[in-house]
Amino acid sequence: MAEQGIVWRADEEYLSRSRTAEFMDIHGIRSYEELVRRSVEDIEWFWDEVVAYLEIPFHTPYRTTLDDSRGAALPRWFADGGVNLSEVCVDRWADEDPHRTALIAEREDGTQHAYTFKRLLESVERAAGALHRAGASKGDTVAVYLPMGPEGIIAMLAAARIGAVYVPIFSGFGAEAVASRLEDCRPPVVITADGYTRRGNPVAMKELADQAIEMAGVDPTVLVVSYLGRTDTPWTSERDLSWEQALESAERRPAAATGSEDPVMLAYTSGTTGKPKGVVHVQGGLTVKLAQEGAFQCDIRPGERLMWMTDMGWIMGPWTVIAGLGNGASIGCYDGAPDYPTPARIWRLVESMGITFLGVSPTLIRALQPHGAHHAAAADLSTLRGLGSTGEPWNPAPWWWLFRDVGGERIPIINISGGTEVGACLLSVNTLQGIKPTSLGGPALGMAVDVYDQEGRPVRNEVGELVCTKTWPAVTRGFWQGEERYLETYWARWPDIWVHGDWASIDEDGFWFLHGRSDDTLNVAGKRIGPAEIESAVVAHPEVVMAAAVGVPHPVKGEVIAVYAVPTDPAGGGEELAAELSEAVVGNLGKAFRPAAVRLVADLPRTRSAKIMRRVIRARALGRPPGDLTSLENPDAVEAIHPLEI
Repeated sequence: MAEQGIVWRADEEYLSRSRTAEFMDIHGIRSYEELVRRSVEDIEWFWDEVVAYLEIPFHTPYRTTLDDSRGAALPRWFADGGVNLSEVCVDRWADEDPHRTALIAEREDGTQHAYTFKRLLESVERAAGALHRAGASKGDTVAVYLPMGPEGIIAMLAAARIGAVYVPIFSGFGAEAVASRLEDCRPPVVITADGYTRRGNPVAMKELADQAIEMAGVDPTVLVVSYLGRTDTPWTSERDLSWEQALESAERRPAAATGSEDPVMLAYTSGTTGKPKGVVHVQGGLTVKLAQEGAFQCDIRPGERLMWMTDMGWIMGPWTVIAGLGNGASIGCYDGAPDYPTPARIWRLVESMGITFLGVSPTLIRALQPHGAHHAAAADLSTLRGLGSTGEPWNPAPWWWLFRDVGGERIPIINISGGTEVGACLLSVNTLQGIKPTSLGGPALGMAVDVYDQEGRPVRNEVGELVCTKTWPAVTRGFWQGEERYLETYWARWPDIWVHGDWASIDEDGFWFLHGRSDDTLNVAGKRIGPAEIESAVVAHPEVVMAAAVGVPHPVKGEVIAVYAVPTDPAGGGEELAAELSEAVVGNLGKAFRPAAVRLVADLPRTRSAKIMRRVIRARALGRPPGDLTSLENPDAVEAIHPLEI
């Protein structure tokens, strides 16, 4: 049956405010499937109509929507046009409705700060003036190492405003990780804070920034935000400037006449060898694609409030800014831990900020689930009409807990997947499709994605490589000073085909699912399986919070499975629980996939965006160097992963 497994469909009220449905009506498109088909068969038509529908203000009209004369890997979108991200996100809304709320920020201590579009515009204009006076010009990098607060968002918009290249750096990084990025991009200006608090503990951010600058051998002007109001902040008088004083004395600066293909953001992703990749994004492509995703995937428009539990150092931070403000909505941000001081914190944020669309990660939900849904039930979630998720594949049990126990089967889960290099989404749920548990729906609009077998042939109802067969506006324009590495990473396997590195499948109803990274695939005696399927069987056990499955070499079978699981009770379980988890895998997947080892640990190495780092776990299990650990929130967890003897 076509509808088997679909657990949520949009009702008439939801359809009446659907921006996707509105776009379809304008173009006489009768079904969502037809819209998907047209958007990928004629990508130039689609993206041109997106610009018109969203009324994105190009100060110089583009000559052609797409120039792919250099090939799919090196496109020019909205060629010869002029657009500035900050004008799209702030100026036009400040002109239209200056007193509408643009941004509301909450700190871990509970204090809130709100900005109208008028106030936000003035702050961005003054910050742009301060950056220019500090030595940043068009094309220069501006490194921003700040907590998830309003200053970080203002800094992003201000850098874009002067045509500089915004370089977000994860607020949880230590000095070495920050230094590696500063050494690579060599910014004339760095923005940091005196510090912030995480789980009630102060983080000495300025000291870390000072160490990183010295280690990187760079000599920037440093703008320092008085985030904690410290009186003992270390200061280098000939280099450091007060952010607040710099903005107060700066002239308000108009938006620069930036071109569509001018770089606007340099986002670093962690590598396996300790060398992070700098991913380049441009003004036109990133702005149009992310604004479109906010409108069509999340139904964001003026009057909505979007918040993703993330950091500006991850792609979902900038995504939130553009997807929200680019559609005239307001955005929320929070600088603390989502479960501090209690697991109710994330739901209280929805209530206190009036969030209408909240983004989370599956790992965060797995961590919250053992504490019960009563924390969510005690908060007023009446404003919430959409939940977003990204970062990794879902396991069924936590997906159902979020959908049924927290959302009361009322709130759709918009599951999306893309990446820093994608600049956006390859796959996304759209409410016009209906929703299947753990599914990613299908191709994001305008994205010509497919699933290939090892010979490069499309497959259905089986797992294969996720690929993109046409270019898209937000595709990275390459790695910073590393075009060959970029082409080799994504475009070398099949001509003009982007190979993303994820395993995917499409079911008989046309719904898409992810099965983990293709380089994480387990191959047990010739039988291939994604780690997510093993992990789903393990976390379904009521005494397990999270799990990771990795493959380790075996002299007979080639590879066997090792499972690391975090029990709900750190003092409980032991060998009995480990045996139960092994049997759970057998019961779900068969004897061939019985784990060779099940280890119970207090925690698993995770990024702050809550992605479990399987490559680190596997390296430790094999007794090898774990590689780049700079993106980890909890590096101590690495030490608990001991080498295996199998």
